[in-house]
Amino acid sequence: MQASLASYAAAAMPTLDLRPEMAHAHQPAMSPSHHAWDGNGAAVAPTPMPKRLDGKVAIVTGGARGIGEAIVRLFVKHGARVVIADIDDAAGEALASALGPQVSFVRCDVSVEEDVKRAVDWAQSRHGGRLDVYCNNAGVLGRQTRAAKSILSFDAGEFDRVLRVNALGAALGMKHAALAMAPRRAGSIVSVASVAGVLGGLGPHAYTASKHAIVGLTKNASCELGAHGIRVNCVSPFGVATPMLINAWRQGHDDAGDADLDLDITVPSDEEVEKMEEVVRGFATLKGPTLRPRDIAEAVLFLASDESRYISGHNLVVDGGVTTSRNLIGL
Repeated sequence: MQASLASYAAAAMPTLDLRPEMAHAHQPAMSPSHHAWDGNGAAVAPTPMPKRLDGKVAIVTGGARGIGEAIVRLFVKHGARVVIADIDDAAGEALASALGPQVSFVRCDVSVEEDVKRAVDWAQSRHGGRLDVYCNNAGVLGRQTRAAKSILSFDAGEFDRVLRVNALGAALGMKHAALAMAPRRAGSIVSVASVAGVLGGLGPHAYTASKHAIVGLTKNASCELGAHGIRVNCVSPFGVATPMLINAWRQGHDDAGDADLDLDITVPSDEEVEKMEEVVRGFATLKGPTLRPRDIAEAVLFLASDESRYISGHNLVVDGGVTTSRNLIGL
């Protein structure tokens, strides 16, 4: 059988003319990121990479730092005009200023509907009534102490707070983004969920419930909004060594009472980042790469761009294969 397959493959393989003057005649057009060749076989200057969001208007919630900042930077690189919606005024305004006039900042608490509506109105008023992409990235982890992680010491107030930001915030974003996009019958809503919304045992109960809610909202909203030409998807990352995650790791080790993890985020040291990345690499079945904010931003960019024009209701898991293997992390 192997000989038969080999014979078939050889017969099916086209014969290539390897004469120098014909060497490029049988090759497909080069990607814009590669060198092209003129008729004499000489290299010419590479064509710039196409801007995948050129002219589009996007809102990124929680865009002032961490994964959100990586998304903002990548969107700008690909030609988008971006509104950063965040509660961190200093970081948001500094990032907008650093990236230039195509980026602006608006203060927005995603758990407050008036704030979400104001962010959408701001984007439309600033950019000729357009909104093409809405990224629900804002989120909180909640308290990470051993007591907070146990269902036996379930805190209803903590649960409500996490769900209000993560799940309600995403739902409000979907609502007001859809209201802005529906008249143009086009748009992409991308939410950042988590592997905790795919597999049990990967986070505290409130956080896990909130991320399952985002995945469910994504699927349900896509069923309704597809009729208006709006795509709804989400991305589920594994652990990315952002300041928020590293502060959660600190809190879990220190068992620090009622410290507010989400409001008191300090910049981690290089050593802490490397330790967290080492932990993530250890759990992934895919060996080699290290998961970084840029990887999540690339996934969001794909779902925001026209390259994914026929994808909706999808949860794109970016985890190096963690959720395809048995759960070894536990609570």
